[in-house]
Amino acid sequence: MKTLDLAIMRTLLAAVETGSFAAAARKVGRSESAVSLQLKRLEEQIGEPVFLRTGKQMTLTATGVRLAGYARRLLDLNDEALSVASENAIDGAVTLGVPHDVTETWLPAVIAGFRRNHPSATLEVVEGRSSILLSRLADDQIDLAIVFSATRPENALWSADLSMVWIGRDDFGLRKNEPLQLAAFDPPCFFRAAAIASLERAEMDWSIGYASNTLPDLWSAVKLGLGIAVRTPAAVPAGLAILDGKHGLPELPPFHVSLCGSATETKRPITNSLRAILEECLALSVQTAT
Repeated sequence: MKTLDLAIMRTLLAAVETGSFAAAARKVGRSESAVSLQLKRLEEQIGEPVFLRTGKQMTLTATGVRLAGYARRLLDLNDEALSVASENAIDGAVTLGVPHDVTETWLPAVIAGFRRNHPSATLEVVEGRSSILLSRLADDQIDLAIVFSATRPENALWSADLSMVWIGRDDFGLRKNEPLQLAAFDPPCFFRAAAIASLERAEMDWSIGYASNTLPDLWSAVKLGLGIAVRTPAAVPAGLAILDGKHGLPELPPFHVSLCGSATETKRPITNSLRAILEECLALSVQTAT
């Protein structure tokens, strides 16, 4: 028998209450594309449309009205059950390491889900490069880490393939007899190394047009036309575009996005709960990005 997902029920009510996917996304701590994907899955599960969309206006169908009523009852019962069980609520502190790209894309949904489930617990987030995060994980300075790598790390608890992409301005074009300008982090940087390796395999001249240690500065440089960058497809900011072979750029290899941690450490209830939230959010985000 099919089972309704309470997270999707919560998203449905958020969309009904706010009147738009964008506002619903902010309310539930997910991206707008993730909200759209959730509601599409709901419609596929029940076999009926939930919303009638006319431009930016959304109106519940008759099926949607009935489903929204059940969603409120289900969530009320869920919240009541959690309240009754609050005597055994999970608390404590857990530290999560994330790469720069995750901070403004996947992380907000994770934080929202964690705080909703564990209001008395503490989540500390450490931002850094994947190589540094793996080192801190090995030294027990952090509990879990999301990392990007060419191969799956040995301590990966969850992993998936994701594409690397060239990102630049819409008006980007290669210039004859001039090296391709890259905007990248200072080494060691996984994406910088991948970009250089791809260009050298294609026997293309290149140079570093701009080097930075922060992602906002890197995007500012790309927008100014100081170079193009290689990052994940989930990290493309407004005003920039994914560039491909039509722009004369070589193909980039896929990479692994992994959730890493110690098998012993994840036996702690607070760490295990964060792991479950991360795996759900990462799986949905990777699917949306691809």
